[in-house]
Amino acid sequence: MDRRVFISGMTLSLLAAPLAAEAQPVGKVPRIGVIVTATRPETEHLIKALSEGLRELGYVEGRNVMLELRFAEGRQERLPGLVAELVQLKVDVLVTGSNPVIAAVKQATATIPVVMAVSRDPVGAKFIPSLARPGGNITGLANDSAPEIIGKNLALLKEAAPRISRVAFLWNPVPPGADTSRNAVESAARNLGIAFQSVEVRGRNEFEGAFAAMVRERADGVVVAQDPVTFGSRSQVALLAARSRLPAVYGQDPEG
Repeated sequence: MDRRVFISGMTLSLLAAPLAAEAQPVGKVPRIGVIVTATRPETEHLIKALSEGLRELGYVEGRNVMLELRFAEGRQERLPGLVAELVQLKVDVLVTGSNPVIAAVKQATATIPVVMAVSRDPVGAKFIPSLARPGGNITGLANDSAPEIIGKNLALLKEAAPRISRVAFLWNPVPPGADTSRNAVESAARNLGIAFQSVEVRGRNEFEGAFAAMVRERADGVVVAQDPVTFGSRSQVALLAARSRLPAVYGQDPEG
């Protein structure tokens, strides 16, 4: 079973419980709320994958299921309002993007079932008490169930480019759980005898300055954190890394 079918199946299994409990009227089409930080063009392939997964399980959008899609267009400050819209619509299940979305959803509802399509250190971010027993109304997938995995990315970068002696970590410090990744990379750098530089970005207009800071501080490699800000600007980040002649390792495929 691939990821899209797994997410779709998990969504439908959560959908079944509230529908049965509330004795939905005959003919009522269940609604799945989907909310992401990025723009629709940036995530069109993900929405398509969800729709295809639902179809493979017998659910066709517009016929026996409805998708309520919300896109923050790269502006994380819009998330609480978009989540409030979906809660007010009384969607039956919420499918979320990454940590900023999950945090906004967690604040807004403790009753609507939530599927995390992606998450980073959900235990450390306090979304769930444990991976084995998430409890509450939130479940789903963890992209890095062990935060030290991102530290291993640095080891891979060092193996590919042995001359690296100073690494920059490009990250957004705002989302819950972000510090865990930063600490993991800093610890990995210490173990490898590599100097560590923390470079923060909170918005899409900050990447030029971030790479200028790396060059100024003589970084000779960069680890890019997995985050909606870096994901939404992944092509720009890859281009800037190439222009700066910095070997890079990414939390997500820069072309994906």
